[in-house]
Amino acid sequence: TDLLPTCNGEITTISFLQDVVDILLQYVVKSFDRSTKVIDFHYPNELLQEYNWELADQPQTLEEILLNCRTTLKYAIKTGHPRYFNQLSTGLDMVGLAADWLTSAANTNMFTYEIAPVFVLLEYVTLRKMREMVGWPGGCGDGIFSPGGAISNMYAMLIARFKMFPEVKEKGMAAIPRLVAFTSEHSHFSVKKGAAALGIGTDSVVLIRCDERGKMIPSDLERRILEAKQKGFVPFLVSATAGTTVYGAFDPLIAIADICKKYKIWMHVDGAWGGGLLMSRKHKWKLNGVERANSVTWNPHKMMGVPLQCSALLVREEGLMQSCNQMHASYLFQQDKHYDLSYDTGDKALQCGRHVDVFKLWLMWRAKGTTGFEAQIDKCLELAEYLYNKIKNREGYEMVFDGKPQHTNVCFWYIPPSLRGMEDSEERTSRLMKVAPVIKARMMEYGTTMVSYQPLGDKANFFRMVISNPAATHQDIDFLIDEIERLGQDL
Repeated sequence: TDLLPTCNGEITTISFLQDVVDILLQYVVKSFDRSTKVIDFHYPNELLQEYNWELADQPQTLEEILLNCRTTLKYAIKTGHPRYFNQLSTGLDMVGLAADWLTSAANTNMFTYEIAPVFVLLEYVTLRKMREMVGWPGGCGDGIFSPGGAISNMYAMLIARFKMFPEVKEKGMAAIPRLVAFTSEHSHFSVKKGAAALGIGTDSVVLIRCDERGKMIPSDLERRILEAKQKGFVPFLVSATAGTTVYGAFDPLIAIADICKKYKIWMHVDGAWGGGLLMSRKHKWKLNGVERANSVTWNPHKMMGVPLQCSALLVREEGLMQSCNQMHASYLFQQDKHYDLSYDTGDKALQCGRHVDVFKLWLMWRAKGTTGFEAQIDKCLELAEYLYNKIKNREGYEMVFDGKPQHTNVCFWYIPPSLRGMEDSEERTSRLMKVAPVIKARMMEYGTTMVSYQPLGDKANFFRMVISNPAATHQDIDFLIDEIERLGQDL
């Protein structure tokens, strides 16, 4: 009852919010301080027992609320820390943070121009610019910001199905033939998840073989399309990947586009991770052929460092999203409004309530310019090459695949001294499987750094180092290598 809108609450409100900002600013400064921990790790049961997190009937004081804020940030992972390499989305951009604060204060919804006039226009301008960078003439087409790459990929599947069989919208899957989608064996799990959610079924997603670098093999794609057609199934979508999650591989988009054109199949490019390379004159060739796609997923919250969440689905054909998703809700989308109704974007979205994600990206783009994003992305790729060159011939390291990485994904095994003399065998693989998880656990307990690991196919657990934080330096890469060796020397 002390804060606005209570009577005479202005002074208390300003004081409280200034205290919150002080807490946030201290956290921001610590995030960039290499002498601080990336994480103050506690096991779940310890954290549950150490503090009272339960919700009560009676209110707490504002002092206690501020203490809650401090405690929450104390145990939060510092994803902006220069030595946090665990996820594809890392870093903490100050302009993006400011935009997030402003967006929360405005607290509006993206479904109509009526209630989000500037934000709706910024989404229109930004999506058009992104489509231009994909290579569609004049930025033609359509798009939407969605809660993440998984939803953007599902949108693509939804629209591709509607384009081929518009009757599915009213009549459902029972009214159409058995559909089949194709994606690489290294693709993101969201392609299967989207098929499950849309009633197409995970069995209807055919995984295409990849080469040793993780790129889809076009000849196998064509073979599997012909197989599906011979069985009487209808191929309706190929999801190519520009920047796979583990290897950072870029599928051969031109060859895939040729096949999609030949068999009249919707071509989607999941560029959630690799789309940011379109900002770089040096690296955008890796997405050659993306301009031939019918739809593209691009997550600025990954390689471009925009605060979560910020994912765009771009569609080449204008009006298709609207036809696919609109429900004509008259209480929101009245047809007799006094402005251009094309700026009411809510009826082309799956969501009704939609967060303002565009402002962070737009404000950062204004602050950096395209050249600033380019420099940031080029730096991250240069750091990945530096890491690769440093460990490719270093004792105790083995690369998961030959040759320098195409993206910032550097995949490697650390081989502790006890395994270095062993011949390749089942026992060695079994022992190697345990190395990365133990080193990762020690990293988190010491709180010094974080890097991800995983198995893949018949390959034992390996580290997948990814760099998307422009605050990282050569010294941070050196530190990571030293830390892996320090923590794994006795294994």
